[in-house]
Amino acid sequence: MDDREIERVLEACRDELEEEIRHLADVPRDPTATVSFGKRIGDGTVEAVERITRTSAAKSLATKLRGVERALAKLADGTHGVCDGCGTPIPRERLEAMPWAVLCVSCAEARADR
Repeated sequence: MDDREIERVLEACRDELEEEIRHLADVPRDPTATVSFGKRIGDGTVEAVERITRTSAAKSLATKLRGVERALAKLADGTHGVCDGCGTPIPRERLEAMPWAVLCVSCAEARADR
């Protein structure tokens, strides 16, 4: 993939992530209504579990979005493909699989272990 193709992929990914986050942020009912966990599964419990799930998904998507935005910035400044952690080149195979990767495998594993 050349830089222009990578940029198109990253921009499409960014747009899709932003749309997914917007969708998750939509509140299907009154956001001020109380939600409680009862002893029995009911509307309140289901709603509470759904909110927790949506929040978790939104956080995960926001993390990926930050990575995509960082990769776009690196592409713009000519450093795409260079690890933010150690400064070594990120293998082409990793970038083809994950164009938003800003860390080499070793640095990504070290960060995940923290």
